[in-house]
Order: sequence, then structure tokens, then C-alpha cells
Amino acid sequence: QLQASGGGLVQAGGSLRLSCEASGRTSRNNVMGWFRQAPGKEREFVAAIRWAGTYYADSVKGRFTISRDNAKNTVYLYMNRLKPEDTAVYYCAARRGDVISSALRSGVQYDYWGQGTLVTVSS
Repeated sequence: QLQASGGGLVQAGGSLRLSCEASGRTSRNNVMGWFRQAPGKEREFVAAIRWAGTYYADSVKGRFTISRDNAKNTVYLYMNRLKPEDTAVYYCAARRGDVISSALRSGVQYDYWGQGTLVTVSS
């Protein structure tokens, strides 16, 4: 299971930290990622982390940081300088095996998904 938390309401320019704790069969994953889905829009890639590094969507690069604590089986998404267009339900995802970096942005590459946590950024 993947349990996401940390969403909430924040003003533009503010910060939030999302957490995603993996348990059971998902606790040992080579790749962890965050995706988001805004109302009326398709799900989109936000960030991912694997042994070789971290990867970001252009829209969040320089503002968001993904990290993981293997001892806690938890991946984090630090979101800074939030904008109203960051408003969405954020989902964490995990993949059992490694994958080439070019494939990380596709949700079909992930085996497990969390339930989502809502982030609302007010202007």
C-alpha cells in the first residue's frame, strides 16, 4: 500500500510537504513518483526518484524537490513557491523494477498507486 498525506490549502507563494509511506509489497520499490490531476485535466507527471537521480516536470523544476527516506519507506515532495495552477490531487506511485529515465513520466510504468491527497493553492 501507498499512503499519501500532507495536502491542504495554502496561499500562493507558500509551501507544503507531501509524504508517501510504502508498506507491504510496496515497501521495496526502485522507482517512486508523484503525479497530479487537476479538475477537468488529465493526470500529469510531477517528479520521480530512482537510484540514478531525480526527475521533474518542467512546470515544477526549481520549485519542487523529491526525496526518499529508505529507512522509513517514505518518499517526500517538498513544494515551494506554490502557484494556483499547482492545485490538484497529488498521487504517489511506485514501480518494483527500474526503468529508463525517459519512461518515468508515464503513469503506465508504475505498479502501485496511493489514494491521492488534495492540494489547493489560493491566489
